[in-house]
Amino acid sequence: MRYISTRGQAPARDFADVLLAGLAEDGGLFVPESWPHFGPGDWRAMRGLPYADLAARVMQPLIGTAIPFEVLKTICHEAYAGFGHSAIVPLVQLETGLFAQELFHGPTLAFKDMAMQVLGRLFNHVLTQRDRRITIVGATSGDTGSAAIEACAGRERIDIMILHPFGRTSDVQRRQMTTVAADNVGNIAIEGTFDDCQDLVKAMFADTGFRNEMRLSAVNSINWARIAAQIPYYVAAALALGAPEREVAFSVPTGNFGNVLAAWAARRMGLPVARLIVGSNRNDILARFLESNDMSMMPVQPSLSPSMDIQVSSNFERLLFELLDRNPDATRETMLGFRRSGRMAVSEPIWHRARGLLHGFRLDDPGTEAEIRRLQAATGYLADPHTAIGIAAARALRCAGGVPIVAMATAHPAKFPDAMERATGRRPALPPRMADLFARQERFTVLANDLGAVEAAVRALVGRNTADRIG
Repeated sequence: MRYISTRGQAPARDFADVLLAGLAEDGGLFVPESWPHFGPGDWRAMRGLPYADLAARVMQPLIGTAIPFEVLKTICHEAYAGFGHSAIVPLVQLETGLFAQELFHGPTLAFKDMAMQVLGRLFNHVLTQRDRRITIVGATSGDTGSAAIEACAGRERIDIMILHPFGRTSDVQRRQMTTVAADNVGNIAIEGTFDDCQDLVKAMFADTGFRNEMRLSAVNSINWARIAAQIPYYVAAALALGAPEREVAFSVPTGNFGNVLAAWAARRMGLPVARLIVGSNRNDILARFLESNDMSMMPVQPSLSPSMDIQVSSNFERLLFELLDRNPDATRETMLGFRRSGRMAVSEPIWHRARGLLHGFRLDDPGTEAEIRRLQAATGYLADPHTAIGIAAARALRCAGGVPIVAMATAHPAKFPDAMERATGRRPALPPRMADLFARQERFTVLANDLGAVEAAVRALVGRNTADRIG
């Protein structure tokens, strides 16, 4: 399996090289040179597999010969061994034809663990094989950072620096990142938005000298390995509900488009997916695009669902590349124009192609609170603000003809206790293993939105650990 850049000016690589590179040198994102395909018999053969075995089977053609299959199976089994539910990704029926798939039973209580626990072990395997070290830089709107730190903390061949927007995550989300005492972990709170954090990460990768000096790699969903490790849970849900003989629809609360892109990729690989719904909060750039071809940036507004407080959805570039018939020149010009003008110019035919499968939905904060209350009263189910948006979207835009729809439950409600208490009067408790979270000491640095200052902080983290190793 080989990978190419959406912008066409970076060399093709195998999976292991893409894993370590993260972002392509030309600013593009890596995608498979050709998509693998599973037929109905292949899907049927996966029914009943334990989740770790299913994940390895789905990911294997995307990894190719870069990692032996038996090694991949071991990695997946180790990644999910500590999850808090034996099914790993259990389905919960909310009403006739409507299900929630819980993706939050990992160590940091969010769906990011599903990929990140695999990613940390993939890094460890490849770096050990190559006798190399890397520096991971990542941006988070709340959940990616803690999941990445949990997966990478203490690993001898990795230093990791996470950027989050100062004051724009929940207290639980922030503390999950800033209370990890491992020497190879650093945290920066940027005075700005998640988009500012994401732009700083991309700028560090674009700074060729710094990128090479620090041996940068990425854990955001700009790293293709993240997407590859998210595809299996869509397969698991579809198979449980009757695929391949039966179509399934998915409703995905998303900000950076990576989670819903994994569902799209599952469909591209042959999974019978009838519809994909993109759930947005008040930061509704994706919903506006799907409604009226309006992909225009607006200021990021804080909301009850902070992991979706994003206006520049990086992973949309991968879908755009496919919509443009894999034309890298057209993709590059469209993306550069978007960054220059703040509006993405997409032709009507291309927009209609996107709308053939994808549907947008938005819900503001009062609507989100109302959905949390309604759901608890009707079913007893407690959904966090992100999941509530996904469930509301599924109810509003479900398919006709009895096609089941699965809303992705992306975070444990205890990650957002203030929002849950306002909506329900109930403050959900953290699991026992995290009961002392607010007693732990925090470690982070507040910095301005300044590339030089952030690069200096990364250098200091790597330099300190390098000196310790030499000493």
